[in-house]
Amino acid sequence: MNKNNIGKRFGYFRVSDNEQHEDLQLDALQKASCDAIYGDHGVSGVVRRKGLEKLLKELKKGDTLVIWKLDRLGRTTIQLLLLIEEFKKQGIHLMSLTQNIDTSTPEGRLAVTQLASFAEYERGIISVRTKAGMAAAKRRGIHLGRSKKLSLDEIAHADRMIRLRGKTKVSTAKFFNVSTVTLWRCLKIYRAGEYF
Repeated sequence: MNKNNIGKRFGYFRVSDNEQHEDLQLDALQKASCDAIYGDHGVSGVVRRKGLEKLLKELKKGDTLVIWKLDRLGRTTIQLLLLIEEFKKQGIHLMSLTQNIDTSTPEGRLAVTQLASFAEYERGIISVRTKAGMAAAKRRGIHLGRSKKLSLDEIAHADRMIRLRGKTKVSTAKFFNVSTVTLWRCLKIYRAGEYF
């Protein structure tokens, strides 16, 4: 721990409904001589963390945010790194008590750099899995993305209306209750033989 920081120390804890870490986290933050402690109870998933939001407004250049463990601060490695990068820009330090990380020291900055490498790896793995899953779904005939505004029969009918009956794209779009842009996009895909 680097005690040369001139700012304040703010502690943050988070517990979800099924966790019993609150006392453990609070005791550790109090022992770390935090000037103020903020927290969120019963928070997990995508619920807003009001305690963290309030704390982030308080932090100023030179301050240190003290947490019990990195996963208390961010739900994903990527989310955590974005927050750490924002702290770096603002001159705010981060200290994780159980992981011995203090970004005011060279060792702490090295640990964060390693964490960034793992996050990049995590992003790559997620991307590969996502692409493989999408390809497998497409092979099984599953349509990805939002549903089409016009069925194959409707777009074929629209194409005949325009080509054979001389209808305009505007009147044809109104007939099918879609925008002209949507109709044009569907026709383009249909005429390329890719509409399914």
